Amino acid sequence: MITVKQFVFNYFGENTYLLYDETREAALIDCGCMTRGEENTLSAFIDEERLTLKRLLCTHYHLDHAIGNAFIFRKYGVKPELHQVERLPDIPTLAMQAASFGISTKFDDIEPERFIEDNDKIYFGASALKALLVPGHSPASLAFYSEADNIAFTGDALFNGSIGRTDLWGGNYEVLISSIKSKLLTLPDRTVIYPGHGLSSSISFEKSNNPFFRER
Repeated sequence: MITVKQFVFNYFGENTYLLYDETREAALIDCGCMTRGEENTLSAFIDEERLTLKRLLCTHYHLDHAIGNAFIFRKYGVKPELHQVERLPDIPTLAMQAASFGISTKFDDIEPERFIEDNDKIYFGASALKALLVPGHSPASLAFYSEADNIAFTGDALFNGSIGRTDLWGGNYEVLISSIKSKLLTLPDRTVIYPGHGLSSSISFEKSNNPFFRER
């Protein structure tokens, strides 16, 4: 059974999720720690729980979700994994993204360990996640779904009562709506969703209450 520990990091109130099971092996989704204090908070929890970090997963390559990748690589030797389209040459580097938001701090881009494709299985400990391609907020956003635990990590595609913005590079509103409908809202109603910002929700709640999808 997967245990989920949520951290809220950086200027953007980004949700970083640490997943682990009874084996004490762990996977980190969207490491957004920006400051030394945030890095210490994350590493202290890993140490206290005696976890072994095995995977660093990225739903997409926007600044607020990837700025902690360099810290994780330096501290634990684990490189990020994401869809290859998110790292094409026309995608802004983290430093370029920071500059566009008026942030002068320089952030390093860490070369991925591997690229993840739609429907890939991601293993750590005794647990598995399935990658779901949900583009629209970014060119090749991923969600990570555990059928066994009825949980899904939706990045900035689907939020509690809302959806991700589509005015950044590679964003497309029609594509986002379509991908959410086909890949996320088709998950079992009981599935709990953990978004990239804000509160958790469920597929059943979003079907009934999200203004972008509820039936009128």
